[in-house]
Amino acid sequence: DWDDIPPSSALEQISEEEAMQIIAEPLLPLQSSTLRDYVDHSETLAKLVHLGVDLSQVEKRQKAGQLLLTLDFEKDIRKILLFLKDVGVEDNQLGSFLTKNPYILAEDLEALETRVAYLKSKKFGKAEIAQMVSRAPYLLLFSVERLDNRLAFFKNELGLSVKKTKDLVIRLPRLLTGKLEPVKENLQVCQIELGFQRNEIQAIVFKTPKILTASKKRLRQTFDYLHNIMGIPHHMLTHFPQVFNSKLLRIKERHMFLTFLGRAQYDPAQPSYISLDQLVSLPDEVFCTEIAKASIQDFEKFLKTL
Repeated sequence: DWDDIPPSSALEQISEEEAMQIIAEPLLPLQSSTLRDYVDHSETLAKLVHLGVDLSQVEKRQKAGQLLLTLDFEKDIRKILLFLKDVGVEDNQLGSFLTKNPYILAEDLEALETRVAYLKSKKFGKAEIAQMVSRAPYLLLFSVERLDNRLAFFKNELGLSVKKTKDLVIRLPRLLTGKLEPVKENLQVCQIELGFQRNEIQAIVFKTPKILTASKKRLRQTFDYLHNIMGIPHHMLTHFPQVFNSKLLRIKERHMFLTFLGRAQYDPAQPSYISLDQLVSLPDEVFCTEIAKASIQDFEKFLKTL
């Protein structure tokens, strides 16, 4: 009888066998590999689909499909949806949020509330928490201890104030959910290989948090070109670190074109100075007419000679 099955705790990993037993209710088409086949027989799945959950994506996630089949919409899921709405996830975002993180449906509501309370105690505002949770859907799966350790890591490692640490993770909340190893490695690359001072790294990361999760190879190559080929000093790269987010090919093409025209002047003391901002962030048309003082046709012709 179905009433005999104990409710599985949110923390308990349900075994494959148990999941299969639960799934094998006579009504359900057996041995199906896709959740779609269960929708007609499962009110829970039908309601999740109605919310906009993409089952074909969910079933790619480990054990997520089995998990959904063990949950009851009214008993288990509704309260989590209300909680997420309360946190500030918009109605039209719920489907894509649960597609990315179906596991939150099995979390203990009190544990989730404790994590949000922790963020509030750290003076994150309601809108900020909503933004962080929406942009890093796994955020609320992590314990208070982990979140606390993370914030402490960025504060201490970068020597940031509490306010700046908060700003950093609001802008890139996946810093709280991703692995720390790549971040530590990138900080080392910046300091040891690229030769930035600690206060410069602080400024760079604060302006462009993505540097912490960028590919090390790309960081090295971009730095090498900017510093060693174009002669841009560290302090100028610190001033405009967004240049590290640009495609290296774009930097090369534009620098070579300016060199060809005799206009590659990156020294602010010179009258014909071109800033890194102008070099990388302007659209081709504007870059050509205003910076290179040439036509876009000239630029395209030049690129063909490379």
